[in-house]
Amino acid sequence: MINIILCGGNGTRLWPLSRTLMPKQFVKLFKEKSLFQLCVERNKELCETQMIVSNAEQYFLAIDQLHESGVKTSSYLLEPIGRNTAPAIAMACFDIDEESVVLVTPSDHLIRDKEAYVRAVKRASELAQEGFLVTFGIEPEYPETGFGYIESKGEDVLAFHEKPDLETAKRYYEAGNFYWNSGMFCYRAGVFLAQLRQYAPEIYETSLRAYENANKEGMIRITHDDMAMIPEESIDYAVMEKSQKVRVVAANIGWSDLGSFDALDQHMPKDDEGNTQCDHLYAVDAKNNFIYTQGRAIALTDVEDLIIVDTADALLIAKKGNSQKVKEVVAKLKSGESDLHHIHLTAHRPWGTYTILEEQRGFKIKRIVVNPGKRLSLQKHFHRNEHWIVVSGTALVRIGDDEKLICANESTYIPMGMNHRLENPGKIPLVLIEAQVGEYTGEDDIVRVEDDYKRE
Repeated sequence: MINIILCGGNGTRLWPLSRTLMPKQFVKLFKEKSLFQLCVERNKELCETQMIVSNAEQYFLAIDQLHESGVKTSSYLLEPIGRNTAPAIAMACFDIDEESVVLVTPSDHLIRDKEAYVRAVKRASELAQEGFLVTFGIEPEYPETGFGYIESKGEDVLAFHEKPDLETAKRYYEAGNFYWNSGMFCYRAGVFLAQLRQYAPEIYETSLRAYENANKEGMIRITHDDMAMIPEESIDYAVMEKSQKVRVVAANIGWSDLGSFDALDQHMPKDDEGNTQCDHLYAVDAKNNFIYTQGRAIALTDVEDLIIVDTADALLIAKKGNSQKVKEVVAKLKSGESDLHHIHLTAHRPWGTYTILEEQRGFKIKRIVVNPGKRLSLQKHFHRNEHWIVVSGTALVRIGDDEKLICANESTYIPMGMNHRLENPGKIPLVLIEAQVGEYTGEDDIVRVEDDYKRE
């Protein structure tokens, strides 16, 4: 069995923890592990290998976290833009033997009962071998209006239902044969592709064309133009709601999609007053508050039922029960000039990280960490000069046609418009301070001449 892990989605309802370039599946929320790592670890004993389907901007996060977990994956499929789950799964299945059973799992779900999960996956695999498209139905714990539902008779699917209003959700809950739609699937690759071709031929054909035209050196890289031609559609609408081959496996597995801070709060350890356990919390007559801080002390007095999320560049304060409105905050950020929805002050790159220490009109100061053996793209800028000061490690710097080694407490200068590259030839991380000076210091003032990671 092959595990197709879907890493798309921006997790906007968990802002400011989750950003476009650091979505919730990669945020380390549970004992220094991310939801992505937990997903890989619970499936690696059930599946021979994994195929990671990711946005091109995020795949290096997956590589780093797989390395931390000691897992070697066989393949990656990188999408330049998202077109929902049907095309993503289709292109992954084109690269898999049609007789192979695939287990499709989102990377951002929490599953607490591993034994029940293993039983559900094994039953789904048996049905998949018989030629069925299997979905996993989560036994509802309460009437929920935020999920779609699956109506069933035993393992037969009678109907899929959209997210209901509260009265309808109560009726589903009381009926006993309605399940939350988990977004997890199991089937033979060839069976799924045949059903996709029958019920969504345009998605099938455009996805096949995109796969055939893709660069397959080391990983599958879909071109932007081919991806843009694929209709945007979920697997539910494209296939599952139309196929006559669908079965459902009831899964009481302690599942949560962690779609809001209210949902996340249910899985975090609490103190005696119901507040999130936190080393930096100082509470006096404060109860039932969700707190997340990246190190800054949080003091609370005489408040209850708040959500407080403190990051280096943004602070969220909300009332419990209304955390879905965070998505509206993100929409406001997107409509303005802020990058707060997109990136943290610390940004992860294929070669390491950078952290913005200070930014004002006309200059920006960064702390840059380059991992051993890695290098940045050969690049130039049209609107800024740069000064590099090495703090620790050794830098191999190319400026124009010249190369030189720079050691700790040494510096160099890169003039505007000059091709340059930074490399770490050593065995320890290279740490340096970069001072940018110019009329414009935005991240889009980068012209890549040559890049190891094939970024545009």
